[in-house]
Amino acid sequence: QVQLVESGGGLVQAGGSLRLSCAASGRTSSRYAMGWFRQAPGKEREFVAARSASGGSTSYADSVKGRFTISRDNAKNTLYLQMNNLKPEDTAVYYCAAEKVEFSFTYYVQSYEYDYWGQGTQVTVSS
Repeated sequence: QVQLVESGGGLVQAGGSLRLSCAASGRTSSRYAMGWFRQAPGKEREFVAARSASGGSTSYADSVKGRFTISRDNAKNTLYLQMNNLKPEDTAVYYCAAEKVEFSFTYYVQSYEYDYWGQGTQVTVSS
């Protein structure tokens, strides 16, 4: 019902910044909670950030709190992840996810809660 396409990944030095984008298409008129996850080689997919449909509620993994910011431009149907002060341990494939919700304040931090996923974008942070 909704398609997600990430972009904005790349190679950056430690301490640098990147902004990831996730463009949504399809039934974007519905109410969706959205999130960002990442998966490093040999590791399980992990939660990075989540945002309620209304934007009034957000959540961040402890490892990125204070450095990453999740936001959304409703007019463009695009979710963003601003990543500052990047560290080598942030290297991973980053995925955006969406889940249709009944309430605008709902958000999810577990990957199994999300039905819709993008294809991922690679972020590599060099030391």
